[in-house]
Amino acid sequence: MRHHWVIGVAAGLATVAVGATAAAKPLDKGEFRNEFSGVVEDFCDVDGLTVAFHAVVEGRFRAVTHGNGLVYFDEHLDATNTVTNVDNDNSVTEHNLVLNKDLSVTDNGDGTLAVTLLSTDNSTIYNSRGKAIGRNPGQIRTEFVVNHAGTPTDPSDDLLLSETLVKGSTGRSDDFCEVVVPVLR
Repeated sequence: MRHHWVIGVAAGLATVAVGATAAAKPLDKGEFRNEFSGVVEDFCDVDGLTVAFHAVVEGRFRAVTHGNGLVYFDEHLDATNTVTNVDNDNSVTEHNLVLNKDLSVTDNGDGTLAVTLLSTDNSTIYNSRGKAIGRNPGQIRTEFVVNHAGTPTDPSDDLLLSETLVKGSTGRSDDFCEVVVPVLR
C-alpha cells in the first residue's frame, strides 16, 4: 500500500497510513493490535549494551474516497515500547500517540499520484519510576509520488517512486539514545 511508519527503536512496525472527510465514501476500516519482542545487541551503537524490547501497537484505520474518486487514508495509533537492559534490568518506556492522514491526493495525469501526508506524534519517554525523561511531540508533512499502475482509484497496486519531506518536525525533538542510554546503564 501507500505509506509505512516506524515506531520504537528496535521494532520496525509497518502498516498502512489512512485519511478522509465527513462526506467521503468509506471503502475500508478496522482496528488492529500487534505485539513485537526481541533482543538488540550494541543498542544505540553502545558496545556491549544488550537490551530486550517489547512493543505493543493498537490502532484503527480508514480508507475513503473523495469527490475525485481517489482514495485517502488515515490511521490513529497508540504504541508503547519498553526497552530493558538485560544485564541490570534498568528500563525505559516510550509511549506514542500518532495520527497519519492524507491531506491531499492528486492525479498528476502522467500515471502518478502525489500524496501529501500529515504525521503527528506525541511521544514521551519514561524511566522505570514513571518520570518523563524525554519528549518528541510535533508534526511533519511528507509528499509521496506513487505510480498508480493505471488504476488511480485502486491503491493496492501503487508503487512508491519518491518521498520528500515537505515540512520538518515542528516540536521538541529529544534524541532518544541520548535520553535512554544513561538510564539503561
